[in-house]
Amino acid sequence: MMHAVSIPPFERFYEEHRSEVLRLLRRRLGAERADDAFQETFLRALQAYRRLEHGEHLRAWILTIAKNVAVDTLRRARPQSELVETAGQDDLPAYEELAPLTDGLPPKERAAVVLRYGYDLSYEQIAAALGSSEDAARQAASTGVRRLRGRKTS
Repeated sequence: MMHAVSIPPFERFYEEHRSEVLRLLRRRLGAERADDAFQETFLRALQAYRRLEHGEHLRAWILTIAKNVAVDTLRRARPQSELVETAGQDDLPAYEELAPLTDGLPPKERAAVVLRYGYDLSYEQIAAALGSSEDAARQAASTGVRRLRGRKTS
């Protein structure tokens, strides 16, 4: 049985995760676009924060939001520029390593696949991070993997 971890005040959550979120966004988007994406990430988090049922896996949750914001930003700006490459590609986090494979998936499926296969989280943990049920998390990961397999055979 899982013990629910209490949700910290949003200010403390922000202080604990802001540096890592900004680093991720700067790597994905470059310094110019990262600031706006950073604000959008924490606005999305703030809007959803009161609906969280417990404080487990908040890091994975906010990084998933940041990655989705980065993808949305790149989609909006695709005609003008492409993704910024970084120098240190050796120690990429799981979401970065899986990005070329999962970028075309719908956001929930992409997040579920990355959290399951990149971070080896349980479906219960994925459901908590995505704010959904365990069955919905399992379905999103399964559908995402089927889509990826379909691409591979095409």
